[in-house]
Parts: sequence; C-alpha cells; structure tokens
Amino acid sequence: MTSNPLIIKIGGAGVDDPFSQSALWLALKQAHEILRGQLILIHGGGRAVDQHLDRLQIKTERREGLRITPPELMPEITAVLAGRVNKSLVAAIQLTGLPAVGLSLGDGLGSMRCEKNTDLDLGQVGRVTGGDARLLHTLIAANYLPVIATIGLDAQGRGLNINADDAAAGIARITQARGVILLTDVPGILDSRKKLIPQIDAQGIDQLIANSTISGGMIPKAKAALAAANAAGIPATIASWNNPEDLIRLARGENVGTQVVPSKSVPPTSMSPHQTAATQTRRP
Repeated sequence: MTSNPLIIKIGGAGVDDPFSQSALWLALKQAHEILRGQLILIHGGGRAVDQHLDRLQIKTERREGLRITPPELMPEITAVLAGRVNKSLVAAIQLTGLPAVGLSLGDGLGSMRCEKNTDLDLGQVGRVTGGDARLLHTLIAANYLPVIATIGLDAQGRGLNINADDAAAGIARITQARGVILLTDVPGILDSRKKLIPQIDAQGIDQLIANSTISGGMIPKAKAALAAANAAGIPATIASWNNPEDLIRLARGENVGTQVVPSKSVPPTSMSPHQTAATQTRRP
C-alpha cells in the first residue's frame, strides 16, 4: 500500500518532560487512528542537550543563533537525542497503547542520506539530502508510529546533528508526505492585532518581519516553517502542542494554526495537505 504520511515535528518543552504530556500523546494516538497509521513523529531536544552539556561543564557555542557541534561532542549529543529523549518519548507514547518504534535518521542503510552542511560551518551539523522510504513505509504499514531522533550519518558513518525542522522537511520529501506540522509553544503566526493568520507565504513573512509584527523568537519559527515548506514542496503548518485537541483537528483536515505555503505553491483550492486517510483514496 502506498502511504502519504503526515509528518509531525515536536520540540521545546513538548519533549522536555514527556511523561507530563499524557493529553498530548492521547491526542497523538487519536490522530494516528484517524490517519489509519499514516503518521511520523520527529523530535528535537536542544534544551536537553544544553542541560546535559552544562552538567559536563562544556560550553555551548553558537554561530548566527545555531549550535556549533564539534566532532568530539557528537557522542554526548547522540546519547541525549537518540538515547534518553527518544526512548522517553517512546515510553510515554506507548503508555497510551499506541505502538511506537524509536529510530534515528541514521537507522536503516540508505533510509535517510545525510551530509554535512556546507553553507555555514557548524561542525558536525548536517542535512537530509535523500533516501529510501521503505523502512518507514514498512513500519507504517504494520501500524507502528516511527519516532525519529535527528541524528544522521554521513557517507563515512560519522554522526551528524541535524536540525529537527530540516529533518521534518527531508522526511516529508522522501515519503511524499501529505503535510508537515511543526508543533511549538505558540498557536501560529499572529498579525498586528494579535489575531491568528491562517495562511501566509514568503512575501507575507518578510513584510511582517520588516514591520516587527513577527519579532523575537517567532522569526526563526516562521523562517523554519517556510524553509520546511520550500524543501518539501508542500505547506508547513505552525501549531501549538499546548492544545492537544488541535492535533486531532489537523488529522481530520481542519484548519488549525498558520499554514506556511512554499514559494512555488499549488493553488489554495487544491487538495488540503492535511487530507485524511478517510478522504484520500489509495490503492495497493
């Protein structure tokens, strides 16, 4: 069976203490049922990494707001993201009865091809460049939820730390996903009257940044959503993990949060990127 999964990325406080987020995981389980298993979860964990390095008295250096990952720190970062954070998420999710499988981007030979980012030298920071979606489709077909940590491998088997938004876009492209959801701590992009903007494009984002309507921490969120939309070629939605019921609505194809359309977007009247398995016909 061909699958077009919905890709959900979660980060921030949503993964800091997964056992306190039972309402979110129950909503995730319901979304999984609505989508007939066509769902993939990708997680970050930057705060957990920072806390771990602080305990080791290792200073975190950043360039243009992005973490620099020296090769010698990859074992520590891998231990946090692909180890403690990933397995805690799997455990918390499975308490709802939803079967989950913890993976990293480097699992499955050729599943996710990654390479070092050459645009800005950040050490062992990489990006997803391609891959083979058979492993993910196999898990989905067996009704497992893939829970993916953003640790990749380069062609020489060296570990790479990959931004979770970039990973979500890469996986969406490889799996021919129906949509990308970036769950964060805000309901979406707000206009100057603090009202939610249901849909926006690159020009709209630039204008709102220029007039300071989008400011502070919302700037990287908006830019990340646009980058994900452009990379995957499908809209990316910014929504909040603080409202678990919104996740259920998204799975049903309802409009929630802010939909960021790619620069070369399909017309708004085309098939919704969140169209559910119940309304999208697929044949073996």
